[in-house]
Amino acid sequence: MPKPPRQMRLTERHVGYVQPEAPSEDMPPPPPGMRAAMPDDHQRTITDLLGPDRGDEVWIFAYGSLIWKPACDFVEMRTGLVRGWHRAFCLGWNNRFRGSDANPGLMLALDRGGACKGVLYRLPPGQIEQSMTSLLEREMGWLPSPFPPRWVNVNSGERTIRAITFCIDRNSGRYVSGLPIEAIADVLATAVGTRGSMAEYLFATVRHLEDIGIHDPHLWQLQALVAERIETAYEPDR
Repeated sequence: MPKPPRQMRLTERHVGYVQPEAPSEDMPPPPPGMRAAMPDDHQRTITDLLGPDRGDEVWIFAYGSLIWKPACDFVEMRTGLVRGWHRAFCLGWNNRFRGSDANPGLMLALDRGGACKGVLYRLPPGQIEQSMTSLLEREMGWLPSPFPPRWVNVNSGERTIRAITFCIDRNSGRYVSGLPIEAIADVLATAVGTRGSMAEYLFATVRHLEDIGIHDPHLWQLQALVAERIETAYEPDR
């Protein structure tokens, strides 16, 4: 008999306590030292990434929110493993989308070392440029990007697939490292911005990873710690 699915401690009930007062999908002004990316910027990035002989097969490797909220259409999805990079809450500090000045958030990016299981999406052959533009508009709204796109090798079944993903630039000034897991949980349990909370971001990421058969022990521990903190704050007598 198949094993029953693991039950997350972090649930939609917990996420419901931590909501933005005025949710918005509007792009806020960039922080100091950054500027809004323009269409020409995205076109240059696409040209640099794909080159003149781009072909019809372009894959994206998703490790976080792109798993549960893809930025563009795709024609094939499969799981894969990238070596030399690991998923980490190392992109800080977010005081707009999922954080505030009082409680800034930490976002996921790929950091050097280890390995990461995630999802590969193959872009529609006839819509590669359009799809890449949508992806960059979502992931690179401001420049310079603290997690620029790059190519990685992803093992998927019998294949090794070259894919585009987003990896932290440790020299960007936005790189956060060395935090104990308890401190990361404190951030994820409290940070909320115009597009939602870090608790929601963590919940959606872990749930979708589990749904496709990927168990991330670090994120699994984090979701339990975040649930515990939200219960303490909002359900002291439960």
